[in-house]
Amino acid sequence: MSAYTGHVEPHQPAVRELPELTITKVSVGGMDNNAYLLRSTATGEGLLIDAAADGSYLLSVIGEKGLDAIVTTHGDADHWQALEEVAKATGARSYAPPLDAHRIPLKTEPLDEGDTVKAGPVTLEVLRLPGHTPGHIALLYRDPQGSPHLFAGDCIFPGGPGRTTSPENFDSLMTALEQKVYAQLPDDTWVYTGHGDDTTLGKERPHLGEYRERGW
Repeated sequence: MSAYTGHVEPHQPAVRELPELTITKVSVGGMDNNAYLLRSTATGEGLLIDAAADGSYLLSVIGEKGLDAIVTTHGDADHWQALEEVAKATGARSYAPPLDAHRIPLKTEPLDEGDTVKAGPVTLEVLRLPGHTPGHIALLYRDPQGSPHLFAGDCIFPGGPGRTTSPENFDSLMTALEQKVYAQLPDDTWVYTGHGDDTTLGKERPHLGEYRERGW
C-alpha cells in the first residue's frame, strides 16, 4: 500500500493501492470537492464517485483506460457540475439516488439501499443515509484482504456528521449513521469524505454522543 494519508491539494492526486482496487482521490472546484476514481487492478475497469467540477481535469485523471460508471452520491450541485461533460466524453453510465435524481441535469440510473455497483469485478454496496439530502447514498467496499472502505459523500467528516438544515434532518442522518455505519462496521473502516480530509470510524466513534448533544 502506498503512503496514502487522505489529504490532497487541488489538482494534486493521491493514489491508494489496494490488492483488488486502486483509489485515486482528487480535489476539484471552488468548494474543495473530492472526486474518487476507483479502478479494478484485475481488469482496469473504472468507476468515478462524484464528477464534481473541472471536467477536463477529471478526464485527464481518467486517462486512456476510460470509465465505465459514474456515481453521484447526492443532488447538491457542487457534486455533479462536471457529470454531463465526463459522461459524454467517456460513455460511462450515470447512477444516482432516485430521491435526488430530479436535481441532477442528466438522466441517471437509480442506486438505493441494498443495491450494488461494480468497478469491474469489485463490488460496492449502497447505503442510503438521508439527512444531508433525502436520497444521499454512500458506497461501501468490503476489502476481502483488509479494512472496509466507505465513500461517504457529505455524511461523515472529521469532527462530525454532514450539514443538515433542521433538527429532523439531523436526527435522520445521525440515526442512519448509528444504525447502518457505526453499528455495523469496525473502527478501522476508512472514510472517504466529500470535501477535505478523510477520517476513520475509530476516530469519530468516541464523539457520537457529543455530536448528538450539540446537534451538528
